[in-house]
Amino acid sequence: MQAQDSNNDRISPLGALSGLLDYDMKAVNALIIEHMQSDVPMIPQLASYLIAAGGKRIRPLLTLACTKLYEGDMGRAHRLSAAVEFIHTATLLHDDVVDDSAERRGKPSANAVFGNEASVLVGDFLFSRAFQLMVADGNLDVLRILSDASATISEGEVLQLATQSNLDTTLDDYYKVIKGKTAALFAAACEVGPVIAGQDDKTITATRAYGMALGMAFQIIDDVLDYAADQETLGKTVGDDFREGKMSAPVILALQEADDEEKSFWQRTIADRDQTDADLAHAQKLIEKHDVITKGMALARIYTKQAQDNLPKGSELATCLNALCDYVIDRNY
Repeated sequence: MQAQDSNNDRISPLGALSGLLDYDMKAVNALIIEHMQSDVPMIPQLASYLIAAGGKRIRPLLTLACTKLYEGDMGRAHRLSAAVEFIHTATLLHDDVVDDSAERRGKPSANAVFGNEASVLVGDFLFSRAFQLMVADGNLDVLRILSDASATISEGEVLQLATQSNLDTTLDDYYKVIKGKTAALFAAACEVGPVIAGQDDKTITATRAYGMALGMAFQIIDDVLDYAADQETLGKTVGDDFREGKMSAPVILALQEADDEEKSFWQRTIADRDQTDADLAHAQKLIEKHDVITKGMALARIYTKQAQDNLPKGSELATCLNALCDYVIDRNY
């Protein structure tokens, strides 16, 4: 289904991209269903629970788009897009266990339904399926790109744990975290397209840079929405980052202008993890007071501009990828 613009009935840039790649995305979804099967019933049951919950499918769409943009082999792109989605889904399963999340995409999280042990192990299974698809492609550059991204994602998640509840975390520290945990897979998803299309190093580097910058912007907005979005629209519990003591952009920006009383509040709630039911609302008021949402969106726009500067001009697909940058900023979920 094509995504609708929340403000009117127009198709969103993500919906337009999905429409252009509808045939290819159906092929990817068929591969996903095929490769998540197992003789162990709980594996497809748990995997399908999360995958059937939906999601924007941005990462596999990026692989498809960046392959078709350079007239690459779409059969290979289908398999690699499925691998990218398996990597992403595996990280979601692991993240929800680490974060003790209760909700994902508006439904109880897989770990809440099936338990932490099953979620971790099925996540491992999906990682393995991703690597099987990558090996079957037979291209060492593709294997390097996606395996490097998988390692970088893990490093980003561990780095996030290291910065958790640390009020001395800087924006540069935060950028390192989100570059690892989110942007690396966006970059890899884009990079494999021109690689399998046989493009030159300059084109491959530019396409990777597009994905990296888009992923940075995507995660910044995700973190802003955790303090600003409507919970029903967002599809997950608003304020999870606050409750978990994550040092995301909104908290870092709010701390930059905090007075002593506000610093004490952040010390108690984020550093000491001593929170009351009223604290999230107060945190949101402080974020509003210092215009943090606007500042966070401005940071994200720096990255979307970088992404757009690395795109070729002219084709319908390139136009959609350009517009996707604006969608990432303007989305409300």
